[in-house]
This record gives sequence, structure tokens and C-alpha cells, in this order.
Amino acid sequence: MANETQVDRADVPTENTTATATGEMPSPKLSKERQQATERRSLFRNIILGVVIVAAVGGFFLWRYLNSYESTDDAQIDGHINSVSARVSGYVMKVNVDDNQSVEKGAVIVEIDPRDYQVALERAKAELADAEATAQAMNLNVPVETIGTTTQVSTSEASLQAAQAGVAAAKQQLDSARAQLQQAEANNARAQADVARYSALLAKDEVSRQVYDQANAAAKGNAAAVEGARAAVAAAQEQVAQAESRVNQAQAAVQYSHTGPQQVAATRARARAAIATVQQKRAALDQAQLELEYCTVVAPVTGVVNKKVEVGMNVQPGQTLVAVVPLDDVWVTANFKETQLRRMRVGQRATIGVDAYGREYKGHLESMAGATGAQFSLLPPENATGNYVKVVQRIPVKIVLDPGENRDHLLRLGMSVEPKVWVK
Repeated sequence: MANETQVDRADVPTENTTATATGEMPSPKLSKERQQATERRSLFRNIILGVVIVAAVGGFFLWRYLNSYESTDDAQIDGHINSVSARVSGYVMKVNVDDNQSVEKGAVIVEIDPRDYQVALERAKAELADAEATAQAMNLNVPVETIGTTTQVSTSEASLQAAQAGVAAAKQQLDSARAQLQQAEANNARAQADVARYSALLAKDEVSRQVYDQANAAAKGNAAAVEGARAAVAAAQEQVAQAESRVNQAQAAVQYSHTGPQQVAATRARARAAIATVQQKRAALDQAQLELEYCTVVAPVTGVVNKKVEVGMNVQPGQTLVAVVPLDDVWVTANFKETQLRRMRVGQRATIGVDAYGREYKGHLESMAGATGAQFSLLPPENATGNYVKVVQRIPVKIVLDPGENRDHLLRLGMSVEPKVWVK
């Protein structure tokens, strides 16, 4: 500026010198116009210089602003979609919601005909009562069986001893009867010999008829005694056989009584089996109760309903009935270029511009995906063919809203947004 002024001033004396040389004086009006033109040129230069300075300063601050965040238009609102499915099969009696209706958590949204499951519940109750009665009876039999087994052992051993004593007595009677039989047979043989001898003597008249008759009567008596002794021996033998049979029976009873612990163990096993049956029936009852409760379908979360069921449908387990979208828990999924992630860090604040409302929401960067979006696609790209072209990939970034930003629930899943992550 100083140099330019000096140059302008140098021009004026030159003109004056020229005018003086020609012998003419400079016009005051012309000198004033030249001075004004010089001042205008100087002002113009100053304005241009100011504009350049202002543009440079503005460009610097604009560069700093644009360099302070990373943004993308490849972003949308995401959230949970809770699909509510049937857990039992049956006929849909009632649907308590409409499409796009807001519901609270725990509200009844669908009712399935419960009558079949009520019948199953009553049958399960009856089977449980029967199993409990059986188990109670089996548990009562265990101590009775234990006491009875102990008593049976004692009784059987006493019976065996008595039977063995009876055998001994019967054998003694048999021995006595055999001895009597031998004595009777000996007496009978002697008497028969006497009769034969006296018969010969009677024929010679060497003995009297009376002696012969006495010998003959004695022989007959001895023969009868022999028959009686033989009968006594047979009776004694029968008694011995009966006594031995009783001994065998007593021995069998003793052996059976010694199986008492096994019998008690078997009884206890049956009692445990009955208890297990009770537990099984109780589980069946609980299952029937659950299936009856499953006939009433409730909303798992608070949100907006998308209905997929109508009254009169026969649904199956696993069939989706409604979808509930909780609008309290939404976030932004922004697909940033990999070249934009250099300065992005978890926790950085973000602002989200929503196309639908023309307003901005506040949030922060919560996490970054573990792979590019292409890797999560159904058919990831395969570069093994050799036809490789380098393409900038995009990484999904999760941005969550600050508390209270979506209190009016205006954000809907799938909306397009433009997030800015402030890296400085």
C-alpha cells in the first residue's frame, strides 16, 4: 500500500514537470480526477485483498469443520422385531389387536381354543391322584414286609425244628413197631411149630386134644399179633413219611423266609417305581398346565404390532402370529466406507439427520461390526477367479440415541437417515 501511494505521488510531479516544460500550468480539475482515480484503484485493491483474506479464513474454518466429522447417507433406523409364535396347536378364537396398534408388555393379543387342553389337564390330575395312591400303598407295604419277613424266619425255623423232632419220634415208633413185628413173627413161628408137633402127637394119641387146641389157639393168636405188628409197622412208616414231608415243607419255608431281604428290596424297588411314576405324572400335569396357559398369547415387549393371524385359523407350534416392534429400543446402522474409519472411535458423539422430519437426533457411536457388509451377505464375494477389482468396502457402524431423544416414538425401523460422527 505504501509503495503504491509513493508510485501515484511520483506520477503527479512528472505530469507537472511535463506541463512546466511545455510552459503550461496543470489544471486543478484534472489533478483532482486523477487523485480520485488513484484512490478508487487503491480501494479496489484493498477490497480484493480483504475478500481474499476473508475467503482464506473462511476456507480454513470450513476445512476444519468438514474435517471434524465423518458422515454417510447409507444409513437407516434399525431395531428389534419380536416375532410372537404359537407354542401349541389349535383354533384361534380371538385376536385382540389390529395392525399398527401399540400394546403393552403382557397384554393378551391372541386367544386359542383351550377346551382340549382343559380336558388334558383334568386327565393328568386324575392320573397323578392314582399314582399317588399307589405309591402310598407301596410305601406302607415296605415296613409290613420287613416285619413279616423277620417273623416268618423265626416261625419257619421253629417249624423246621418241630418237624425234625417229629421225624425223630416217628422213626423211634417205627423202630419199636419193627421190633414188635420181629417178636410177633418169632412167637408165631414157634406157635406154628408147636401146632405141627402137637398135631403129629395127637394123631398117635400121645397128647390130649385139649393141649392141641391150646397150641392151635395160641398159634392163631400169634398170627393175629403178627398181622397187628405188621399194621403197626406200616402205620409207623406212614408217620415217618409224613414227618419227613413236614420237614421238607419246613425246610422250604425256612429257605423262603431267608429270601426276605430280597423280598423287602423288591418291595422297596416297587415303592420307588411308584414314586417315580408319581413324579412322571406330576410332570405331565405341569406340562398340561403349561399348554393350557400357552393358549393365551401375550405381548413379550411394549411396541407396535404387525398382525399375521386372523380369527378362525388353525395354527401350529412355531407359526408366527404377530410381530411386535419395540420403538423404545431403536438405533442407527450406518455403513461407512473403510477409509472413513481411520479416526472413528467407540464413544464419539454423533448427530443423526432424519429425512422424514428434518430434525437432528443426538447419539454416540456404540460399536463397529466385525466384518464388512459384503461378508454378511447371502453370497459373499469370491475373488479367487483372478478378475479382482479393488472396491472400497463399507463397515456397518452402530449408533445409539441418547436417552430421551426418541421419546415421541417418531422413528420407525428402515427410515433413511444421515448420521455425522464427530471425530474432533
